Amino acid sequence: MARCFTCCHLESINVHDNTQWYRQGVEFPEAVDNGRMEVLNLKKQGMAACVKNAVKELAAGGVIIYPTDTLYGLGADALSDKAVGKVYKIKGRDERKPIHAIVADIKMIEKYAEVPDMARMLAKEFLPGPLTLILKKKAGIKTGIAKGVSKIGFRIPNNQFCPALAKKFGGPITTTSANKSGRKTERTVKAVLEQLGVNNPYASVLQKTAIRKKTGIDLVIDTGELPERQPSTVVDLCGKEPVILREGAISASEIWNLLGTEFQD
Repeated sequence: MARCFTCCHLESINVHDNTQWYRQGVEFPEAVDNGRMEVLNLKKQGMAACVKNAVKELAAGGVIIYPTDTLYGLGADALSDKAVGKVYKIKGRDERKPIHAIVADIKMIEKYAEVPDMARMLAKEFLPGPLTLILKKKAGIKTGIAKGVSKIGFRIPNNQFCPALAKKFGGPITTTSANKSGRKTERTVKAVLEQLGVNNPYASVLQKTAIRKKTGIDLVIDTGELPERQPSTVVDLCGKEPVILREGAISASEIWNLLGTEFQD
């Protein structure tokens, strides 16, 4: 029978760097590399400007720090080997541990993975929200976070920024906590960057250039201090029975009540 247990399993996705079929018809603004790490305040600069600048960096293979509904995450093109490699390096994360991705909606998930009925039930009830669905990847999805794995983890965070960013970008974006692997997750940009070795994110132009080289971070979207929340609940739906890999903000009982208690031990 399916079991519910806690773990720190984080999924990932892979993509072909030289293949752009997954974003056909999506036009990106021209990326201008000024060599500096920029910090944009979401409340002051506004949603449209922050999304536009984030897409510009992602399309150029860059890495951003951005707010989700649970914490600040490290974002990169989830289908790019090079971009995903940067995320692993920034975190100091074991490359054998996968990374999840955010998407705009269930239709975007269907491009990259098989979506069984149970996944659709959970998505309808809990997404957008703190739920990660682990699904079988489709054939042909072999790069980025999908490299060397059979499963991909997807999230649709319950805030305005993340779905808007994924929709504008036209594909999945990595979502893994913006911290050094094994260290605590922080709820402010200042604390996140201090952990990554940056003392003053609002530095001079010369300092910002040095910061970008030191950290590998190209853009930061700052929305202030995030509320303290539980992480997303992670459910693996690749087998005949669902498995809760991590119980988080959505309780195991909520999952079983929806899917049916016959799957529960």
